Amino acid sequence: MKVAVIQFPGSNCDLDIFHVLRNVLHVETNLVWHKNFNGTDYDSAVLPGGFSYGDYLRAGIIAAHSPAMKHIKEMAKEGKPIVGICNGFQILIESGLLPGALLRNQGTAFICKWVKIRNETSNTPFTKTIRKGAILDIPIAHAEGRYVNEHDGIRELNENEQIVFRYVDNQGKTSENSNPNGSMDSIAGICSLERNILGLMPHPERASETILSPFSGSDGLRILSSLAQI
Repeated sequence: MKVAVIQFPGSNCDLDIFHVLRNVLHVETNLVWHKNFNGTDYDSAVLPGGFSYGDYLRAGIIAAHSPAMKHIKEMAKEGKPIVGICNGFQILIESGLLPGALLRNQGTAFICKWVKIRNETSNTPFTKTIRKGAILDIPIAHAEGRYVNEHDGIRELNENEQIVFRYVDNQGKTSENSNPNGSMDSIAGICSLERNILGLMPHPERASETILSPFSGSDGLRILSSLAQI
């Protein structure tokens, strides 16, 4: 497995995910500037968090038109695994690779804190080793993470088992208080219909080493370690 971490102007979590993949999981990983990316050289790609192009116009929209995204779309058609984290999720949405939209948080504040998310399906390459219903402690850091979709779109996501993660409370239940940004249906992450594209707002790379976590364990590693096993 050879993974590319795509760098856009304004990416700031690229080195974090690169460190986890290469130094913690020992996956062959390269940092690749978006203009130099060629998908034929890689088995998988990660769109990292940050503020690509300063979030001008709206988060992810300019990066969605980067030359790199043509190659990302070709990789996706080939069934190669693609992961978008936070700003990367926004880019996947804006490029049309995932459905719906990510709007300003309810309350409009930037939110940076640890949350609990529930794994809703083991039927993806990224969660195949995580029990359905498992609760993970993962941090978030975003201002535009409120997932919205048409009601029919939410219904289809549920019917197709494309909702991968939901925000939950300490008891593993969805509630208004456990939903940090007002996302519809408490959605924290979704996958493509083909299941090889994952977008999520929480940052698993920031919860992949016990030294970084106020909780026991490294729950983010449970998601990212899938790239070492595909």
